[in-house]
Amino acid sequence: MTTQLLATGWRKYGWLTAGAVLGMFALHSEWSIPVAGWLFAICLMRFTRGTGVLAGFGCVFLSSAAATITFLAAANRLDAWPILAGCLAMSLILDLPLLADRLLFRRFNPFLGTLVFPVCRVAAEFLIAVVSPFGTIFGPLATTQSSSLPVLQLASVTGIYGISFLMAWLAPIANLALERRSFRTVTVVYAAVLGVVLLGGGVRLAAAPTADNLVRVAGISPSKAAKERQRQIDNFHTPELRPEQKPVLRKAFAIVNDDLFARTRVEADAGAKIVAWPEAGALVLHDDYADFLTKAGQLASEKHIYLDTGIAVVLDGQPDLRDLAVLVGPDGRVLSTFDKAHPVPGLENFPAGDGIVPVTATPYGRLANVVCYDADFPGTLRTRADIMFVPANDWNGIEHTHSENAVFRAVENGYTVFRQTSNGIAITVDPYGGQLGRTNYFSAPQQTMVAYVPMTGTWTVYGIVGDLFAWLCVAGMLVLTGVAVSRRV
Repeated sequence: MTTQLLATGWRKYGWLTAGAVLGMFALHSEWSIPVAGWLFAICLMRFTRGTGVLAGFGCVFLSSAAATITFLAAANRLDAWPILAGCLAMSLILDLPLLADRLLFRRFNPFLGTLVFPVCRVAAEFLIAVVSPFGTIFGPLATTQSSSLPVLQLASVTGIYGISFLMAWLAPIANLALERRSFRTVTVVYAAVLGVVLLGGGVRLAAAPTADNLVRVAGISPSKAAKERQRQIDNFHTPELRPEQKPVLRKAFAIVNDDLFARTRVEADAGAKIVAWPEAGALVLHDDYADFLTKAGQLASEKHIYLDTGIAVVLDGQPDLRDLAVLVGPDGRVLSTFDKAHPVPGLENFPAGDGIVPVTATPYGRLANVVCYDADFPGTLRTRADIMFVPANDWNGIEHTHSENAVFRAVENGYTVFRQTSNGIAITVDPYGGQLGRTNYFSAPQQTMVAYVPMTGTWTVYGIVGDLFAWLCVAGMLVLTGVAVSRRV
C-alpha cells in the first residue's frame, strides 16, 4: 500500500470534520441518529491513517471530548464533576482502538487488519462496563440501535457487544475500499456476516411465539400535583436529617405516599394483577418504615395484587438513605427487598447493595427487581426471570437515552422489562425488544403505564454463556497486539 492511497493534505481534515460531526450523533443521546454510529469511525479512521500517530490521536480525542461535553450539557450534567471527568476518561479509552488500528493494521494481511479496530473497540467497551461505575450508559456503539429489531436480536447471543463489533468492523472494511487495496473477499465476508445477522434476527422475530398467558401490569408514578404539594411543605434537600424536621417531613411524605396508595387501588380495581411504582416513588422515614410496609401489605392483600414498590427510606445518620425495591405479595408479606446496587457516581452517595437480584416465583411468572441505574450493568441484570421490574427516576435530558438502554437487557436475557419511572419515559418491552407500553412523564399530566405482559420469558444463548463474546474480543486484542509487536512493519 502506498501513502497516496491515504487521505492527505487538506482532504484528511475534511474526513476529521465529517467524523467529528457524525460523532456528535453517534453518542447515545437525546439526538442520536442510529446510522451515525455506523459511519463516524469510517471518517475518523480515514483521518488517523493519513496523519502522524500522536497528532492524529490528539485531534480525534479533541473531537470526541467536544462531543462528550456537548452530550453532558444537553443532559444537564456538566455540574457533576465526577461524571464529566469519568466521561472524558472513557472518551479517551474509546479512542484508543483508532490508535491501535493506526499502529497495527499494516502488520497484518487485509482480513486480519480489519479485525484490529472492532476487537479493540469491543474490548474497551466491555472493560469500561465491568471496571468503571458507569456501566453501558456511555460509550457502547450498540446502544444507538434499540429501534432496529433485526439487528437487536444479536444481543440474545453476544450481548450488546456483538452489535458494537459489527458496527465497528464497517470502518476498516470501508477504508480498505477507499485505499483501493484488496478488499473484495473481506467485503464479501462482512456482507455475509451482516446478512446472517439480519436474516437470523428476522427469523427470530417471525418465529417468536404468540403469548397466550398475559398479565395486566400497571405502573404508576406520583402525580405532579402531589409532588408539588409535597415540595411546598418540605422538599428535603438538607445535608443531614434533624429531629425537628421529622414531623414536617412525615406530613410532606404522606401526600405523595397517599397518592400512590390511592392510585394503586384505582389500577387494581381496573384489573391490574401487578402494580409497580417508580424509584423512590414513596418517601419514608426509617422510624416509619415497618408501619409503611404493613400498610402496603394490607393494600396488596385487600386487592389481591403483587405490589412492586420503589421506596426511599430516609435514615437518621450516615448514610442518609436506602434506595429500595420491595415486592409485596397478595398475602401481605414482603417477598423480596433489593438495595440499589449501582448508585449514580457523583450524584448518589449511599452505599451500594450486594447486586444479588431476587427472583420470586408467582402465578404470573418469575418476578425480579433492580433499581434504575442497575439496568445499565448487563452483569447485574443477567438472571433467569420472566418479568424484570426496573423502578427508575430520570431527569429532563436523558429520558430517551436511559429508557432505551432497558431494551437491550430484555433481549439479552429473554424476559420482559417493565421500567416505571418518574421524570422520564416509562417503557415496557417484551423479550424480543417489542414495545408493549410507553408513557412520557413530561407530556402526561398523570403518568400511568398499563401493559399486558407475557408471563413466560424465553431462553437466550447470552443467558447461558454470558459475556463470552466480549471476553473473546479481549483475548483477540491481546493476541493481535502480541503478534503485531513481534513482527516488523
